[in-house]
Amino acid sequence: MNCCRLRPRFEHVLELGVDAARELIVNGALKHAEQCDVKSFPGYVSLHVLEKDSQYWSPRLSLSLEPEPDGRTRVMGTYGPGTNVWSAFLYGYLLVGSAGVFSGLLGVCQWWLGMTAWGLWIFFAMLAIAVGMCVLAQVGQKIGEEQTLALHRVYQDAVGAQVEIG
Repeated sequence: MNCCRLRPRFEHVLELGVDAARELIVNGALKHAEQCDVKSFPGYVSLHVLEKDSQYWSPRLSLSLEPEPDGRTRVMGTYGPGTNVWSAFLYGYLLVGSAGVFSGLLGVCQWWLGMTAWGLWIFFAMLAIAVGMCVLAQVGQKIGEEQTLALHRVYQDAVGAQVEIG
């Protein structure tokens, strides 16, 4: 598994139509009902760690099923945390990024005008917070790695093929 991606992902092509591919994945995943919960919608399947085994950093596997012109199905899988964790990181990055951009602009303008560039201190603080959030995300991925690999094995068993996470 690539350790530097915020949300590891993979692509896989199945020699089936979208509905048949979804049925194959769902039926295969249901054989592992002791490991994961399956949610299925048209063109989309989601595998979740069971609530009894779930922790703050537990991953989810979101599978988007896209039809190919030749009748096959492209499965795009993305591993990520639950929506509450993902939302917290998303809004954190938005807040830190916005404050960083504006404080950086302010600091550069202050510096060019020969003033005390206190805006740059805020910019570097926001940069440090952003790096800290990236490190925290990587730590969370490492904590949930075993469950991520378990969900990946469920998917591989369901489709009967080895798929590499990129």
